[in-house]
Amino acid sequence: MPRLAVASVFIVVAAGLSLGGFRVLKAPQERDTFAQDRESPPAIQPAAFDGQRALGYLEAICKIGPRISGTEGMRKQQELIRKHFEARDAKVELQRFTAQQHSQQQKVDMANLIASWNPDVERRVIVCAHYDTRPIADQEEDRRKWTQPFLSANDGGSGVAFLMEMANHMKELKTKVGVDFVLFDGEEYIFEPKVDKYFFGSEHFGKIYRQNRAGKRYIGAVLLDMIAGKNCHFPAEQHSMMQAGALVRDLWAIAAEQNCTAFENKVGEGVQDDHVALNQAGIPAVDIIPSVRTDPSFGFEYPHWHRLSDVPANCSDHGMIQVAKVISIWLQRVK
Repeated sequence: MPRLAVASVFIVVAAGLSLGGFRVLKAPQERDTFAQDRESPPAIQPAAFDGQRALGYLEAICKIGPRISGTEGMRKQQELIRKHFEARDAKVELQRFTAQQHSQQQKVDMANLIASWNPDVERRVIVCAHYDTRPIADQEEDRRKWTQPFLSANDGGSGVAFLMEMANHMKELKTKVGVDFVLFDGEEYIFEPKVDKYFFGSEHFGKIYRQNRAGKRYIGAVLLDMIAGKNCHFPAEQHSMMQAGALVRDLWAIAAEQNCTAFENKVGEGVQDDHVALNQAGIPAVDIIPSVRTDPSFGFEYPHWHRLSDVPANCSDHGMIQVAKVISIWLQRVK
């Protein structure tokens, strides 16, 4: 799970991102008048996302056990996901690389998994998440529990399960761009939280993208993190708003149209997450992530964050269904 990085209030206000300045929808009197007498095009419909099936995928992933980078659990998960996406006509690539954590003596083999639809289309978008699980449950009060098997269902699994279910609907979506589902490795490869490095996978992905700018051109990316909490809320994350504000407004406007009330019309805390590396690589990237508690030192609203209790039984399809409406409509609208 990412680190909290709260931006200064005066920066947010200066950028017009306070609650009063964050407007995702036009008021009725602001509607364009030149097209009012034209026949409206058929409304784009969201995908028929099956939340219960997505939770079933989440349970299947967690049955593998911990999926720590470089372990047998991660390899089993990669094989499961690869077969799933290929059976739904995606081209699947494992973007392999090696990383070494500051607190560890040995290097570790990692791999980002990329599932592509319309792989020959140069103009593309990304929907992404991390799929590794943290080696330690470092929010457990009893430190002796930190090294017990940690499933990380919502934190490490909800994005994977969401993309597995979304893959069932990609043939139905009339997209004008190529679509890549990207699962980043090494986001959670943390043994010493105050010492170790974060975001190995997304930084490697961004590096490769910068080196091959003559090929694919990514015009937007949406990162999903902990979207399966019960009664979750998604304010606009500060760094997303600062670096990819137009995309934030597009997504939250769709949420308002679809009455997706989990998407809050306000700017939340800043979070260091995989979207930061994507923005640094020139890809406008937005992080859909739950609210932070009133005191950021206590983490996110999901009470099982980095705890052994982050299991499928404490997850819900509430947030995933709403995110699916927003993402599936966005994929059909983006040009």
